[in-house]
Amino acid sequence: MRNGSRVLAIDLGSNTLRVLAYDCETGKSVWEFEKIVKTADGLAESGMINEGALARVIAAIKEAQGQIDFASCAVRAVTTEALRRASNAEPILKKIEKETGVIFEIISGEEEARLTLLAVQNRLQKLQYASDTFVLVDIGGGSTELIFHYGEETVSKSFPVGIVTIAQSYENLKNIEASLPQEMLDMQRFCAEIYVTNGKPNAFVATAGTPTTVAAMKLGFNYESYDAAKINGTSLQKDELDFYLKKLLSLPFAEREIAVGTGRSDLIAAGILIYKQLYTLLEFQSCVVIDDGLREGVALDRCVNNKMQF
Repeated sequence: MRNGSRVLAIDLGSNTLRVLAYDCETGKSVWEFEKIVKTADGLAESGMINEGALARVIAAIKEAQGQIDFASCAVRAVTTEALRRASNAEPILKKIEKETGVIFEIISGEEEARLTLLAVQNRLQKLQYASDTFVLVDIGGGSTELIFHYGEETVSKSFPVGIVTIAQSYENLKNIEASLPQEMLDMQRFCAEIYVTNGKPNAFVATAGTPTTVAAMKLGFNYESYDAAKINGTSLQKDELDFYLKKLLSLPFAEREIAVGTGRSDLIAAGILIYKQLYTLLEFQSCVVIDDGLREGVALDRCVNNKMQF
């Protein structure tokens, strides 16, 4: 039986499947689920979603369905850059639907940015964060969204630079670091154009796995003890990224897995280098980290479309 005030938002990213049951009347999360599925594993080389990734996605969805009745909520399932890029996206999504009953919608980079901004603005408002102009970065597995918010005007663009695709395109972190100025040249040009037209925003805000993981390390959390409520609003300085990258790399492999999650350490290391480059091209030394992202934006948007309160 469907609860009329609850929505279920599913975000299948290039690295992670994230699910949220959200109560529109109370504006609160009812249940959350997250699983590393590595959707984009091998995508940079083959241009396709492989069978291993498909199996992990299906298994993760079924695990989530074992914990909550999907039929009890209004469901919207979205997927992003990995499926935007994959040549076999259509058959992959049909197999997922056949096995799980979940119908995924491939959304554009612009829609991804809009929904992510919706979630982040909602969280900033709850935190009573005052800045009316800010740049938001969403560093995903297959893409990075840059979202410039100036009061009533928002300008955004999605770029095919993500932690999974970059990590799998280069042999080591040294090569990644050397390549990033070129890989992110289009981002730099876009930022320069925006700054000329609209001026530099007052604040730098970041969401997604890399910023939240570094914030968690700063606050003393590991992957299992992670607390989104504590992460929201955490400030990270540019020079802290070097410190936490060095700290991560100094850990024995088993301890790295505990710190940032199984199979994530190489990706987070690559992500930190991307994140650091964003500080440089955006000309900021400090950044506010927000845990809320696309999953939460999908839920909020569905609440609005269903004329529910939140």
